[in-house]
Order: sequence, then C-alpha cells, then structure tokens
Amino acid sequence: MNEQREKAELIAKTLYDKKGIDVAIIDISPKASFADYFVIASGGSDRQVAALVENVEDLMEPQGVFPKSVEGRKSSGWILMDYGDVVVNIMSVEMRERYNLEKVWGDCEITEIDQ
Repeated sequence: MNEQREKAELIAKTLYDKKGIDVAIIDISPKASFADYFVIASGGSDRQVAALVENVEDLMEPQGVFPKSVEGRKSSGWILMDYGDVVVNIMSVEMRERYNLEKVWGDCEITEIDQ
C-alpha cells in the first residue's frame, strides 16, 4: 500500500470514528492529475461538518501535514481540504446528493468505510 492510500485511509477512518456519514475513498489516480484520492464524508448539520473538518486538522497537524488550501465555509454545506495527493470533501447530506461525486467518478475504484 502506498503512502497516499495510507493517508486517505487514516483520514477516512477518523471521519468514520467521529460519526461522519457514508465515508468513502475514491481512487482518482487513473483519471486525474491533481490528486490520487478523494475522501468523502457527510455531516448531518453545519456544526457536524465543521467538527469533522476540525477532526481532520487535529489528526494531520501533529504529523506536520497541513492542507494546501481549504475551500468553502461552514455554512456553505461543502468544505474541501486539499492535502495535495488526498482531497477531503466534507459535505452536508443535501450537497452530497446534489453533486453526487460517487457518480461523477463512478468509473474509479470506490471504497466505502464501514468499520
């Protein structure tokens, strides 16, 4: 397993452990040059979306890993955290249904996190 995959799995497990909804990893490496993996999770409220973002930051910062950028506001329903090779998308349930990234990237390998 490569370092990028391990990072994606660590983030996904943390989101799952913190009650993220429908946590998944999408291997976009065969189709995209900007990153290798998407990690996607939903939050049931703006507060939960914000808490999940903070959980990812709390996980990565002690390792000296900081996002290149963070896009979106807590009230926007979608926050994107760009860790270079891993892009984390934390969304409200409504935004996730609307943009349906799993369908957009449906020809890529998707791993659902349920443990």
